[in-house]
Amino acid sequence: MDRIQLLTRIEKAWRDFQQSYAGLSDSQLITSGVTGEWSVRDILAHVTTWEQESLKHLPDILKGRKPPRYSVTYGGINGFNRIMTEQKRGLTLAEVRHELEDTHRQVIGLIESVPEEHLRTETRFRHRLRLDTYSHYPKHAQAIRRWRNQGR
Repeated sequence: MDRIQLLTRIEKAWRDFQQSYAGLSDSQLITSGVTGEWSVRDILAHVTTWEQESLKHLPDILKGRKPPRYSVTYGGINGFNRIMTEQKRGLTLAEVRHELEDTHRQVIGLIESVPEEHLRTETRFRHRLRLDTYSHYPKHAQAIRRWRNQGR
């Protein structure tokens, strides 16, 4: 997969994610119960958190370093997610939306700047990028759609 194909895949998954919550009112966006206790707003903040983790760790991966293990630092992925959700709980919906769009633009900018050889095959860079972006968005888009289909 070359850079254009990768960017296309990410943007397709991103648009699908955005469409999953398009048209919801602000009150619907902050209603809990979409995924566990999370609201759509919480999901947006969560997706942003993982893109921020990409921005934090992908440059280190390019330099041959390994990111810290979440199991050691946070007691696992779920522990990390709980901590980050709590940290972002005070953000307004407008702040969450802004952070979501700004962070995504930065991820795209990073991909555009990375040497092609890190994108063509399943390198450690591509693996991490996939986990934090185009394989992550659909999970949450599906949860939001399922919640919407329940008449929310």
